[in-house]
Amino acid sequence: MDTLLRAEMDRGDGIDDRLAEFVERRERMKADDRYFYLQPTAGPVNHRVRMKDGREMVMLASYSYLGLIGHPRIEAAAKAAVDEYGSGAGGVRLLTGTNDLHERLEARIAAFTGREDACVYSSGYVTNVAIVTGLLGPGDLVLMDKLDHASIVDGCLLSGAKWKTYRHNDMAHLEKLLAENAGAYRTIVVAADSVFSMDGDVLDLPSARTLCDRYGARLMVDEAHSIGTLGATGHGIEEHFGMPGSIDLKMGTLSKSIPSVGGYLAGDRDIVDYQRHMSRPFIFSAALPPASTAAALEAFEVIEDEPWRVERLHQVQERYSQGLKSQGWDTMDSTTCVVPVLVRDETLTLDLTRGLFDRGVFVCPIVHPAVPRGTDRLRTCLMATHTDEDVDQVLAAFEEAGRAVGLI
Repeated sequence: MDTLLRAEMDRGDGIDDRLAEFVERRERMKADDRYFYLQPTAGPVNHRVRMKDGREMVMLASYSYLGLIGHPRIEAAAKAAVDEYGSGAGGVRLLTGTNDLHERLEARIAAFTGREDACVYSSGYVTNVAIVTGLLGPGDLVLMDKLDHASIVDGCLLSGAKWKTYRHNDMAHLEKLLAENAGAYRTIVVAADSVFSMDGDVLDLPSARTLCDRYGARLMVDEAHSIGTLGATGHGIEEHFGMPGSIDLKMGTLSKSIPSVGGYLAGDRDIVDYQRHMSRPFIFSAALPPASTAAALEAFEVIEDEPWRVERLHQVQERYSQGLKSQGWDTMDSTTCVVPVLVRDETLTLDLTRGLFDRGVFVCPIVHPAVPRGTDRLRTCLMATHTDEDVDQVLAAFEEAGRAVGLI
C-alpha cells in the first residue's frame, strides 16, 4: 500500500515535478471540500469521537477494535509506569534501554501467542522491516501476497533478497511459484497478512501451511489486524482456524487492538534472540517508553479478562455487514471487522465520504494509488464498543448519503 495521496507519476520525474503534482491534487481536493485526511480530533478515540470543531461523530475508522483506548486499568498502568520509570527508556534496547517492563511485556506476548519468546520493536512497520532484513538477504526468496502491507515490501527492498508476488490469496499460484523456485534459494519465506487491511478478508492459513511444509518454506504472518479480532477469544488467525503453532514467524502490532505503540516478533527462542542482536531496527532504535510498554502489557491482560469484548465485536460485525448488504452495498469478501464499501470511482467515493461526514460518521476514503484504479472504496472499521444506536445511525447515514449520490 503506497502513501495515500501520492499521485500516479513517472518515476523519471524530478522532485519538483512530483511535488507540483502532489500539491495540485491536494489543493483540488481541499477546494472541492473533499479532503478528509489528517482530520484533528480532540480527546480519546473510541466508538464516538469529538472533533476539533466540537462535533461528535461515530468513529468508523479506528483500529482500536476492542475499544480499549481509555480503559481505566490500562491508563492506570501507564501512569504508574511514568511515576516509577520516568518518561523515557534512555537508550536502545541492546545497550542501556532495556528495563524489566520490556522483559515482562515480551514474556506476556510469548505466552499470549503460544511461542517461546518475543521481541518488541518501536512500531509495526519497523517490525516487518526488521524481520525481513534481519533474517533474509541475497540468495533468499520472499513470496508475498499481492496485497501484503507496504512494510513487508519495503523490508524486501532493503534486505537484498529476491521477492515475487502471488495473486491475492491464490494458493494455486503460490504453489506454482514454490514449485518453480524450490531448491534454487537458501531460504524461501512465504509472507502474508492475516487480515488484509484494505479488503477485510482472511489468509487461507491451512493451505499456506500445507504448501510451506510441502516445499520446505517458512511461513511469516502479519497479525496486525487479527490479534483481538479473530478467534473466539481474540488470539488471532491460529485460533480462528484451530491451528496453534502453525506460523513460523508471527508478527503483531501494539497499536490496534492493543492501545499503545510498537510491534513484535514471536517465535522460537533462538530466532527471536538472533533478531535482538542482528536486526538493525532493534539495535539502532530507542526502546519503547515505559508508559507505552506498561499500557501494552496491561492490555493483553484485559483482553483475556474481558472476553465479552471479542464476542461483542463479532456481533457488531455481523449486524453492520448484513445491514450494508441489505442496502445493496458491495463489501467485497470481508468476513472481519474491517469492512470495505466498494464504490469503484474516486469522485463518487469522496462524495459519499462527504455525505457521511455531514451525517456524523467519521470514515476514511481509500482511493488510487492506495488501491488500484476502479477499486476506490470506503474502508470502515468496527469496534466492540459500538452500540446498536451507533450501528443504526451509520446504516441510516449510508442509505441517505448513498441515495443522494446515486449509488444505491
